[in-house]
Amino acid sequence: MLCGCVGGLGEKETSRGFNRATQAKRQTGSAIKPIAILVPGIDKKIFTASTTFVDEETSFNDGSEEGYHPENYDGYMGEITVRQALETSQNIPFVKMMEEITPKTSIKYLEKMGITTLTEKDENLALALGGLDSGMTPLETAAAYATIANDGKYIEPTFYTRIETSEGKKVLESKQKKKTVFSEKTAYIVKELLTQPVEGSNGTATYCKISNMDVAAKTGTTNENYDRWLCGFTPYYTAATWYGFDINETINFNNRNPAGLLWSAVMDDIHDDLSGKSFEKPNGIITCTICESSGKKATKFCGNTYEEYYLKGTEPGDCTEHSSSNKGTKTNNSNKTNSSRPTNTEESDREENKTEENENNLEENNTSDTEIEENVTTEVPEEDQQEENDDTGEEVIPPDSEDDTSDNVDESTDSTETTEEDTGQSSDAA
Repeated sequence: MLCGCVGGLGEKETSRGFNRATQAKRQTGSAIKPIAILVPGIDKKIFTASTTFVDEETSFNDGSEEGYHPENYDGYMGEITVRQALETSQNIPFVKMMEEITPKTSIKYLEKMGITTLTEKDENLALALGGLDSGMTPLETAAAYATIANDGKYIEPTFYTRIETSEGKKVLESKQKKKTVFSEKTAYIVKELLTQPVEGSNGTATYCKISNMDVAAKTGTTNENYDRWLCGFTPYYTAATWYGFDINETINFNNRNPAGLLWSAVMDDIHDDLSGKSFEKPNGIITCTICESSGKKATKFCGNTYEEYYLKGTEPGDCTEHSSSNKGTKTNNSNKTNSSRPTNTEESDREENKTEENENNLEENNTSDTEIEENVTTEVPEEDQQEENDDTGEEVIPPDSEDDTSDNVDESTDSTETTEEDTGQSSDAA
């Protein structure tokens, strides 16, 4: 159930005006990476969280004479894991992942997660970095993130449960489409990966931390800082925030991400009286101790190590990079990868923590009539006592109770889809 929706800043001047949260199609930047790349890549077992890609200047063959030449915002890091690439939002590894997935497969997953604004022109490698023909709305982006939060189940956003007359006679009742897009095991691995931008020492969303609460989040920035995004969820709520101008203008906000500050302020407030909760790991997840530098199973000779999660059959082999003559310093990093890496200026606010001063700065800077903030928030409903499993959903609807039986969604088979009557469960507006 959708709990909150803000379609613009400033005083309301018209009735039924343009709602940017539901109607504005915007470029997503890196905010698309989890739903366009991580979900299909892990679900189809094309790569894992510890698969390594070389982050270096690369020219990609996109069918054009000049080729496709994406860049990182702050240098290259060499061979890194998927988790490391996500923490600092490196671009080159994600374009390489898209090459392996193929844009066609990525679009199939996005559409099953409720994205309706993609066109034929989006079937190219730029999709990996959110370079879209038309763009995506905050509402549909929130719904796609909520699919991860709801254990791989897409639930159509609704703004009401039922409409009654003054005498209590039912006039209209909400019906929501629900479909299983990928398994709960895939969802859990992606959730775990998305904690890295929040918990990692070089994460792009460290200011989104909530005390005693698992938080999964991803930032997004487009060329010239025209669009700023923060999309993420907790075990209770999912929210997507976009910040920008109707007519593109560079956003200068004291080198901070205003969308992220808005997201953090709202989510911190609505979680204030909620008990701490972690993402619940489903049965069937394989856990391995991994060598941070190689992405392989750590041996007694490996130095920095951390725990990683896998679908059955996708675990890596043993590390061969270290031996008795080439040992590393023994360290087990509690927040996954934590080694020193260059700062990525795409998300220049990464190392900043949430403070009252940040919130005051936000209020002081949000004065332009043309600056727009879109924020969509929904609550995970309680059903069949599955509260522990219901990660947040902007349009959160209770997830189906059936256990997933496979880790993959077969491209040749449509995902299951049903239309169900809403049970009328209420949720507090955010």
